[in-house]
Amino acid sequence: MIQILTGGDPALAARSDLLDAVAELATYQPSDDEQAATRQRMLEFLACHPDALWRSCRDGHLTGSALVADADAEHVLVLFHAKVRRWLQPGGHVDGDANLAAVALREATEETGIDGLRVVCPAIDLDIHEFHAAGEPDHLHLDTRFLVLAPAGAAVRGNHESEGLRWVTLDQLPILEADLGTVRMAARGLELARHLTR
Repeated sequence: MIQILTGGDPALAARSDLLDAVAELATYQPSDDEQAATRQRMLEFLACHPDALWRSCRDGHLTGSALVADADAEHVLVLFHAKVRRWLQPGGHVDGDANLAAVALREATEETGIDGLRVVCPAIDLDIHEFHAAGEPDHLHLDTRFLVLAPAGAAVRGNHESEGLRWVTLDQLPILEADLGTVRMAARGLELARHLTR
């Protein structure tokens, strides 16, 4: 069942038990064999890493991302990440919060400055990627990705984590050298956003 939640909803309350994240991943409905395999890898990683809610878990840790779609479900918001030097969706470390949808909404709000964002549950995509950044050892990000809906006329204000933000269409993502996982997520998210807004 699809739910659209706003900040302050009790369903978005912080949770500190890794088993809450495990339960969310276990109920994720993969759209294809690749997503099913990614879900299985994530569950196996969490079974072996009880500290995966924290970035101090050196092998890798959970992250939450937001595909922010505009009110017309035609564009998504990407930011030029200051540390990674790439165009990415908003997202970040869970920092102890096993409520993955809440993490996605928090990161989207912090990184875009948009008021009135709403997160759509359940997740739309899973991704595991190796994170490379200067001054940090390489490690895995186990990313759960949610559609986040922006209100009409949303005013965008970035923060220190990015050097620019822009609304782009699905066709423009490859021009920005978005990876295949980002394009996949955007295609799924925009399809769902159109279904929800029309």
